[in-house]
Amino acid sequence: MFGLDGVEVGLIIVFLCLFGGILSGFPVAFAIGGAAVISFGIIAALDSAGLLIHQAIDPATAEYAALLADGVARDTISIFRYPDLPRLAEPVFVGGWEKALDRNVSFIVNRINERVLAGQSIETLLAVLMFVLMGITLERSKIANELLTTMAKVFGPLPGGLAVSVVVVGAFLAASTGIVGATVVTMGLLSLPTMLRNGYSPELSTGVIAASGTLGQIIPPSIVIVLLGTLAGDLYSRAQETRAQNLGCTDALTYLGEPAVVSVGTLFQAALLPGILLAGLYAGYAFVYALLNPSKAPAVELGGGEGEIITRNDSLTWFVAAPVFLIGGAIMLGQVGIVGSQDVSVSSRTELTEGASLRTNVSPACQAAMIELHGQEAWDTAVAEQAEIDAAGGVQDSRILSPEELEEARAAKVAAAAPLSSNLMTFWVLLGLALVLGRGVRPSGDFTPIAIGIGGIALAMVFDAIFVSPLTSPGTTLIIMLIPLAMIFYGCREAVSALAANELVRVVFPPLVLIVAVLGSILGGITNPTPAAALGAGGAIMLAAYRKLKDQQKSGKIILGASFALVIMILVGVNFDLRLGQEVVTVENIIAFLVAQACYLITLFGLLYACWVLFASNVLSPVVRETAKVTSMVFTILIASQLLNLVVISFGGEHYIQDFLKSFDNELKVFLIVMLIMFVLGFVLDFLEIIYIVVPIVGPVIYGGSFDPKWVTIMIAVNLQTSFLTPPFGFALFYLRGVAPKEVTTGHIYRGIIPFVLIQVVGLSILWFFPGIVTIIPDLLG
Repeated sequence: MFGLDGVEVGLIIVFLCLFGGILSGFPVAFAIGGAAVISFGIIAALDSAGLLIHQAIDPATAEYAALLADGVARDTISIFRYPDLPRLAEPVFVGGWEKALDRNVSFIVNRINERVLAGQSIETLLAVLMFVLMGITLERSKIANELLTTMAKVFGPLPGGLAVSVVVVGAFLAASTGIVGATVVTMGLLSLPTMLRNGYSPELSTGVIAASGTLGQIIPPSIVIVLLGTLAGDLYSRAQETRAQNLGCTDALTYLGEPAVVSVGTLFQAALLPGILLAGLYAGYAFVYALLNPSKAPAVELGGGEGEIITRNDSLTWFVAAPVFLIGGAIMLGQVGIVGSQDVSVSSRTELTEGASLRTNVSPACQAAMIELHGQEAWDTAVAEQAEIDAAGGVQDSRILSPEELEEARAAKVAAAAPLSSNLMTFWVLLGLALVLGRGVRPSGDFTPIAIGIGGIALAMVFDAIFVSPLTSPGTTLIIMLIPLAMIFYGCREAVSALAANELVRVVFPPLVLIVAVLGSILGGITNPTPAAALGAGGAIMLAAYRKLKDQQKSGKIILGASFALVIMILVGVNFDLRLGQEVVTVENIIAFLVAQACYLITLFGLLYACWVLFASNVLSPVVRETAKVTSMVFTILIASQLLNLVVISFGGEHYIQDFLKSFDNELKVFLIVMLIMFVLGFVLDFLEIIYIVVPIVGPVIYGGSFDPKWVTIMIAVNLQTSFLTPPFGFALFYLRGVAPKEVTTGHIYRGIIPFVLIQVVGLSILWFFPGIVTIIPDLLG
């Protein structure tokens, strides 16, 4: 038909139906599902009429057999690589459209059950619900407004200071919401009138707001990263298995030397530096623009904040020198072995003997492929390692240690333990930072409590070195440290009072703690994104309730008490064994369990009380409704996208596109083509449609090469962020246009965003040429 292959005509029909459905005005989720049904019906009708013919390669010919005899893998043979091979005309629906429909219905039921209702990915997808709830709760409270006002006071006196403050707050909101539309709308409503009123040009104002709002695409915890991660892990694993088998290896672990696994938590680690990089580029451009055009981005004095005047010497002493001394001193003590782990636990079994770094018992074809991937030196090293293992009798299985061996191993650990515990030192450093920062914001206050607190830290370190050994129980350690702790908390009371009186700390600290708690638990490998998202949602509810109580001139002691109870519960859980089902349970562990249980009940009561406060203030109901709306949209688009994918698969469209991409024989060129296609599709499709329609089709190709899957995923996320900013169809521009005042024209928005689109391109180029920016944090954190 029209000189095109039947599969090509089918792909065009699917695209036109999808494009028409989106432009029809129906909700996108239903438009995608409708496009799938309509396009399948049209293709089925044309196929039944004999109008759609696919020119497939004939596998029964001598030419095809000759290629197989030459060692060409069957999966790599396509009409794009070998256009001269004899063809075989066949309908696009082999076996008829009825069989394809039956297969699609069965497959969509199984896929929905696997990816939406059950299976491994559902737990990760639940993080979307929690992060949406967290973001909307913070958006509906006055936290964003207070952040912007405070940051404007801090940066306002600098050239372009208001624009820089918008970038900083945009990064804060991105890290706490992960929702692009919500961030752009919130920033537009709060900051655009202020910037225009203070003489900022409409172009710079709209550009910096739209660009900062899209940081939610990349800065963790990004919903885009969560959704991409659920697909990337599966796509990368399957693609590498196929790659290994095509090269003659048994599996991906043999070929790669490591499991083909990528998780959402690892992607969060990988996205951190790129997000900070883009925010820094935005802020740097705003500052340089203000220096070159001072009349269009003037310095603004928005009124002084609360607190006393702090001299330069005080600032250098308490905000720079003292924190550097505390942190640097602890690091130096760790380097010389004075501070370190005091864990003396010993496994009752020996560890398995490690195998060679690479498997060497492989076929000649796999050996050649592994040498090409890892290098001859790595292969020779693995061969030598395997020879040593074989000479020693092979890999030894684990066995149970005798009581004498256990005691000897434990004594060796006790002898090698550092004098000071790294866990306690971390605690002392955090308390010391609170003391010095409290002194910094109130340098004219009474220094005696701060001095007592600092003395308490020094005394605690002495007590730790003299009286606390690796075998000392947590309860005994607590009793030994009672006097130093009393001194420290006496000083911290004065420091916390000073910090609470400081406007910047009071506004920035609570959301910062929430963000650090959520991201820290994920980046540090403590938990996966779903429990961390639940922590963020609960924290956001309690934070919003505390702000609401303050607005109503009511006490927030219950919320504060619940927050402290949560901290105590975590500390008790980390330091004591709360398992009461053991044969021998010490008294101190029973007491610790009761304390943790009491703290749990207090925290639960505080959370329920916070929900009641927000419900009585007519905040919780809109938040829950909006969360249900956004989450329902995400999952409905997921289902509809799966249906559209199945339509494309049913007539061979997915395999056809993959064969086209594989025909280039150049990974960089293929990835660049995919990035350009996603960039263009980003004009008309939201990130959800691209993630669930485009990525599953091209994923087996871009994740099946030698590129790091973390780098591939982050590049896709930044690329989508760029397309959302690009005129004339960028989604962020429409969000901003909807809340901008009348004097701000669409031309202002388009002209203002162009420099930031170029910055995005620069950011993409930096990540392209320096992929270590993406991989360095996951490599360091392991």
